[in-house]
Amino acid sequence: MSATDMSMMSRIIFYEDKNFQGRSYECSSDFADMSSFLSRCQSCRVERGCFVVYDRINFMGNQSLLRKGDYPDCMNIMGINDCIKSCRMIPMYCGPYRIKIFERENFGGLTQELVEDCNNIKERSRMSGCMSCQVLEGHWLLYELPHYRGKMMYVRPGDHKNFMEAGLTNIIFMSMKRIVDSCY
Repeated sequence: MSATDMSMMSRIIFYEDKNFQGRSYECSSDFADMSSFLSRCQSCRVERGCFVVYDRINFMGNQSLLRKGDYPDCMNIMGINDCIKSCRMIPMYCGPYRIKIFERENFGGLTQELVEDCNNIKERSRMSGCMSCQVLEGHWLLYELPHYRGKMMYVRPGDHKNFMEAGLTNIIFMSMKRIVDSCY
């Protein structure tokens, strides 16, 4: 499936004010900095697809996964008193899932490869948590606390030596979940 086909399947509309009020901007791909189009973003509507939204520009800071639906108040989405500043479209993926997680930054310490969701890394292995990873296949969400709670981070295929690149410092992830095609 081409990038054009994928963007036709994904669409999110951002609004400056709560409850879909004020100016709006429609998006069907990654969007690093909304400030050039909207002074703020306090509500949104996902018409198709799946997106991760961020409270800082350039895909940094607190994150939240949004599936098809209406989100009239960003505070309820992200649990913060700020607004959405950037977003990343999650591409449709139907293949196998594999992630190699590491206990320490820069792929150090104990390691484990996962092919399915893990609700508590401490219970599943001798690892104290995850501080770096290699996403071998699929798209994953990492959570700060067991049972998919706390701060979340989206990781796509590739090497993730540390999570400071995403603006998350001193976080050790304790659970991991696949983003399955239920977004579409």
